[in-house]
Amino acid sequence: MDAFYASIEQRDNPRLKGKAVIVGGLPGTRGVVSTASYEARKFGVHSAMPINQAKKLCPHGIFLPVRMDVYAHESEIIRSIFMEYTELVEPLSLDEAYLDVTHNKKNIPSATWAAQEIQKRIYSETGLTASAGVSFNMFLAKIASGFRKPSGLTVITPKDADAFIDKLPIGEFYGIGKVTAEKFHRLGINNGSDLKNFSLPDMVSAFGKAGIYYYNIVRGIEDRLVTPDAPRKSMGRELTFQQDIDDMDEILRIIKELAGEVEELLKEEKLSGRTVTLKLKYDDFTSITRQRSQETFIDDREIIFNIASSLLAKTEAGSRKVRLLGVTVSGFPMPEAENKGPVQLTFPF
Repeated sequence: MDAFYASIEQRDNPRLKGKAVIVGGLPGTRGVVSTASYEARKFGVHSAMPINQAKKLCPHGIFLPVRMDVYAHESEIIRSIFMEYTELVEPLSLDEAYLDVTHNKKNIPSATWAAQEIQKRIYSETGLTASAGVSFNMFLAKIASGFRKPSGLTVITPKDADAFIDKLPIGEFYGIGKVTAEKFHRLGINNGSDLKNFSLPDMVSAFGKAGIYYYNIVRGIEDRLVTPDAPRKSMGRELTFQQDIDDMDEILRIIKELAGEVEELLKEEKLSGRTVTLKLKYDDFTSITRQRSQETFIDDREIIFNIASSLLAKTEAGSRKVRLLGVTVSGFPMPEAENKGPVQLTFPF
């Protein structure tokens, strides 16, 4: 979807059309930008940016609180449209999803035609625009969906893939963030063409297991399949404070509250995990995580709190002010179908 939250606000309030709309919170609070309209993006405003920084870049912007229930409702309408075409829908978030339309319910012979029809359906039923990427693997489809926004459609065929990837800046590769991109640049890798010059051993030496992924995707090789209802890999809660804090009693109190909220989430989903992660963001926006795994599965707030509070000792909290705290549990048991552990073979005597 194109600037999903902001587009909904502009649709629901016609006076906001053509204006710089920034959804996330009001200036003076500790919120971050959830979505900025394209008019606001011209001023450098983007998602995850602190609201107060967005205000400096775009002082005339219209700042609005998040209406998550409204956005979730629109997302359900859009997802129901997807399901009319294929059962193979893998949501990434409220406003983005992968669809495998190789064998679709409407027998449309072209993925491009299917994408065009879905775009028209979304607009006619919600008044919102969507952009689409069409290709032969998930990586290329994801990259293509970001081109020609808003309301764009980009197709990358097998014939065009090599030329497209060769020119693609390394920072625009899906899954490569700012820090990893800087590491690539230090190695003299600035685009796909540069990346192809590195051997598989070189990639693994520099990036570990991820090096195999980078080596393959730059060659258009990816075996991931669109997976509906992919199992949750983690469950957590985090809180950004109105004022930075360094009082350890207050920090521990908040961690205890977060541990309780995580317990409720786990029990609601009937999940338990082996790993607890504590996330902190200091007053200079530096983020760190500390985690611990154990043998037994846990879903109890006291155990989660005890582990998270012990991890706190491995941080600079107290001596440095903290603006965000988060607690997450992961390491859930694998479904039987995915459990590829040792299997006792039988011999046909």
